[in-house]
Amino acid sequence: MTFAAITYKIKPGHEDEIAQIFAEFQRADSPILHDEEGEETGVILATGLFISGDRMFRVIQYEGRLDDVARHMAVQEGVREAERRLQPYLAEPRDTETVEGFMKYFGNSTMRCIQQLGVPTEMLKDIPEHLLRRQP
Repeated sequence: MTFAAITYKIKPGHEDEIAQIFAEFQRADSPILHDEEGEETGVILATGLFISGDRMFRVIQYEGRLDDVARHMAVQEGVREAERRLQPYLAEPRDTETVEGFMKYFGNSTMRCIQQLGVPTEMLKDIPEHLLRRQP
């Protein structure tokens, strides 16, 4: 399990407008990641989006390579539409219209990970099964 965080500089005071963009967000057609040759390399497990003041953060939980996450997101129609709708609220314009532009921005905006912790496998066996199930 790996996490990545992407940061966006936004114009303050537009949290509700930005929240509306993501309330209408179209999910990716598949969570499966592919490399440059089209080979399956991993999966996006979960994402979360957070906003405060002049910053927005996307957290991505994935298995695989971060470059493949960026490539995958760059071609998803829902992501492309959200990027277009976000443009007026961004404090720093960026080119995300092309796969190359999106991947460059993604790479430049990825935050440095200083720690990732998970429950060790040996501890999971002691946790009641009903606590590990996802809620509907």
